[in-house]
Amino acid sequence: MTISTAPSLENSCSVFETNNSTYCTLQWRRNQLLVKSSGTIKQPYMPLLNTHESLKDCLEHSSVKLVRIDPKLGEEKVRLWADACNSASKPIYLRIGAAQKKPKFNSSLLLWLKRLTERAIASVILIMLSPLMLLLALLMKSNAQTSLFERSWHVGERGKLFKLIKYRTTFTNQDTESKTPQLARSMRKYGLENLPQLLNVLRGEIGLFGSRCWTLEDAVKLTPEVQKQLNNLPGITASWEVESEETNILHLDSQTS
Repeated sequence: MTISTAPSLENSCSVFETNNSTYCTLQWRRNQLLVKSSGTIKQPYMPLLNTHESLKDCLEHSSVKLVRIDPKLGEEKVRLWADACNSASKPIYLRIGAAQKKPKFNSSLLLWLKRLTERAIASVILIMLSPLMLLLALLMKSNAQTSLFERSWHVGERGKLFKLIKYRTTFTNQDTESKTPQLARSMRKYGLENLPQLLNVLRGEIGLFGSRCWTLEDAVKLTPEVQKQLNNLPGITASWEVESEETNILHLDSQTS
């Protein structure tokens, strides 16, 4: 059998063929699995990389501690690996360029204090807004036969992929009754669908203040130079501002069409 560049995965899932192509190259480095776009390194075809279940099983039975994946693979393949890593409880990061050196005053202690403060503020805001959030949840649940929340892949600090939480404001006719779409429009108008993102702040995946939090779909399309910004911890406020601008543009387009 041809030896793979990722021996741990081969040992746990030895399902290989040699006459087919593969969309990526796997390399093992210090308990990290590097998932690169296909290049000069030859690797046997591994059908286990093509489905969620087989990939999840291999990750669960391997000694992989962390996965780093090349954004050049595109949204579909990166999302496949992200979903499998999430099911297997393995963290996954986009492979991006190193960030520029930070100013001297921006020490680790100051960063720690900033993030601790933001988590404390987020906790207070959550407690204060919990009656409103509960009311919104009850109103949505009484008129919709689907999940209250939607979780989408976003890119956090150092390229780490995580799921951002929002209230679900998009429904099909089969999921809802007539009152829910009006409630959803009102929530989008005032940004109330973003309130659950405070839970992401408490989990350290996003800050209250910081750079834009890119979706996985947009992040893989960025140039390598812009992708270096993904090393920073994103913030809620920047993302809400971007969403507001995009909503306004959509409204203007609809009025002029």
